[in-house]
Amino acid sequence: MYEYDDPREGISVTQLNSELRHAQLELVSAHCATHHLRLRYSAEDLARFGQRDLLRKSAEAASALHEFYQRIENRVARPEAQRESFKQATPEQIAQGVQWVCDYLRQQRETYFPKAEPLGASQKTALARYFRARLLEQIRIVELDGDRVPVPEFLAQVRALGFDNPPDVTHMESLTFIDVVAFNQRQSERALFHALVHTVQIQVLGLERYAELWIRGFLNGRARFSVPLEVHASSLAAKFLRPLAETFSVEDQVLHWAASNRY
Repeated sequence: MYEYDDPREGISVTQLNSELRHAQLELVSAHCATHHLRLRYSAEDLARFGQRDLLRKSAEAASALHEFYQRIENRVARPEAQRESFKQATPEQIAQGVQWVCDYLRQQRETYFPKAEPLGASQKTALARYFRARLLEQIRIVELDGDRVPVPEFLAQVRALGFDNPPDVTHMESLTFIDVVAFNQRQSERALFHALVHTVQIQVLGLERYAELWIRGFLNGRARFSVPLEVHASSLAAKFLRPLAETFSVEDQVLHWAASNRY
């Protein structure tokens, strides 16, 4: 049974937005996987060596999705600010952003650590093929049970500087606060794995360098899912979830990307 929010149309707005949010998360995952392909292979290589059936089905799915969402976008008024060209950040602004992000991650880590719990035995067993035992012992997780991670206060200053499209943390499935993972919704295997990759990235790169690379990646792509740190975390989580998942070291993968300047 549905509880209708709009009795004229028989539509549950709550249900609609819940399903829309789920679809958006799946689209972000697909976009990350495609962006990973784009980073590794040219369109010519994919067209030449890719399996024809896979390419055809992927292209058909992408075209259908584009057509569907284009019809929706045409009916949604876009704020004038979103149509303007994006502002470029100065080195001083990036340095200030790094400080803001690092302070926020440290503060939220201290906030959630006392109420967070260690990974369960079954989780450690499932993840031991990918992460060091020491890290799995160190990690703490917390489900916010309907609550949301607070929006960083510095985002008001970011917008005041003319940057109108910062990421919305309230819509992220999970957030990694160094070694504490907070789930805005119920935790899932994919979200947990993704979050733990970020912990490894922070440990390998250092918090300040991680924050700088995240900010620069966001400024270059203007979207969270195009940040190389996020692309890598999503692609490794996708490998983990394959039916016949291979064993690999996340730390080795992160070290390789860092050495290759892929972040």
